[in-house]
Amino acid sequence: MMKQSKIVLLALTALLTFAPWMMAGPPLICHALDIGNAPSLPWNSDLTLWNMKGSTNYDRSHLVQDTLALLAPATPVIVRMETLRRATLYAAQDQEIAKRLLIAVRSRALDVEKTGHPDALASFDLGYLIECYKQANLSYRKLDSGGWEAVIRPNPASNLDGYAWVEKAISLRGEDPEMEFAAALIAIEGPAEQRSHRLEHARRATAGIGGDTLLAANLHKTWDSRTGETLASMLTRVETANK
Repeated sequence: MMKQSKIVLLALTALLTFAPWMMAGPPLICHALDIGNAPSLPWNSDLTLWNMKGSTNYDRSHLVQDTLALLAPATPVIVRMETLRRATLYAAQDQEIAKRLLIAVRSRALDVEKTGHPDALASFDLGYLIECYKQANLSYRKLDSGGWEAVIRPNPASNLDGYAWVEKAISLRGEDPEMEFAAALIAIEGPAEQRSHRLEHARRATAGIGGDTLLAANLHKTWDSRTGETLASMLTRVETANK
């Protein structure tokens, strides 16, 4: 059987070949976020589009405990996003580890829910991880009409709604531009109902930059290396296209 990591790369190749409007790749997976010097899972220094395996020296048997330790209360949301992106790509190389990671992050969110005092960050982490798993398993199927339809292959998060957990986190947290940024990225590849909210999330993210240097740095990162378009301009273009 083909290894999961190879399947991920084949899916991304299909996406880039068959979906020209998304040639920059799934946003949660193909785009490393700028986290400055913040601690995260080890990764090669060359954070290019196709670095999908991380550090060859990393022992994936430590992935669950390392990821949970990095997702501390003081960890900024954007650093959490990049950590969960890296965790997803490591987990994609071993289905058992992928299952254990999702179970651990889900259990943490559900445990605090049971106390009657849900935690915004635990809810966010679960939601974002679910959507990372889905985008890591995204491919496209050609339709008889000549168009293309997004298909998410079965994965440990197949039947879970990560976007709903992120929305819950936003409602618990109050105004949080970094969470809005995450929700906008999720909605780009989401179903129609999610896509209808992506521009609203994007507006709240860009409006709340203020002194958030991490958010500003990422919104000004290059989204498409072919055109030099930034992530912020891509979000604006999507907004304009849907008016």
